[in-house]
Amino acid sequence: MTSTKPYSIAKRVVWEAYQLVRANRGAAGVDDETVAMFEQNLSGNLYKLWNRMSSGSYFPPPVKQVEIPKAKGGTRKLGIPTVSDRVAKSVVKLMIEPTLDPIFHENSYGYRPGKSAKQAIAVTRTRCWKYDWVVEFDIKAAFDQIDHVLLMKAVRHHIKDGWILLYIERWLTAPFETAEGGESAPDAGYTPGRCGQPDLDESVYALCVR
Repeated sequence: MTSTKPYSIAKRVVWEAYQLVRANRGAAGVDDETVAMFEQNLSGNLYKLWNRMSSGSYFPPPVKQVEIPKAKGGTRKLGIPTVSDRVAKSVVKLMIEPTLDPIFHENSYGYRPGKSAKQAIAVTRTRCWKYDWVVEFDIKAAFDQIDHVLLMKAVRHHIKDGWILLYIERWLTAPFETAEGGESAPDAGYTPGRCGQPDLDESVYALCVR
């Protein structure tokens, strides 16, 4: 595709990204727009998104912050981006996945191409015949204090495309909109869901722990 835009992003990739979002459906973001509403002007919405991303003028809207109750008490904060923003993030996911997926640990099964929870259970079952113990642990507030500077340093080590770096950095600092209607801009930390696609969240997590 020939383009005079600063960043070369194929329209085909935007369409594929939309297909991912459509398959996942998901809740509406701060604009209360559902996937069905987005599809009422599908061509126009996708073109507008492609145009902005290709020109470097795409700025993510605030992310709706919701708190999900934990089984053992307390809550877990999740971010719900708008449908359009989820498509934008899926564009980046499609572009970086071939580069980042190989750095995952072989025993990581979450949201990876060709991997599934059933495969993880099958491997676990096989290993249960060899060992009579299991280690379970949870890092408390693991994402809350992630340093954005160090995270972007890790991203730049693997990703060289300027537009991808630009948008990941913008997403990291995009404000949250709370249930009360207020906004807060994070200067550290990473809330699951912020990147809109579990696959992209998982890729960010992989970089965080390396």
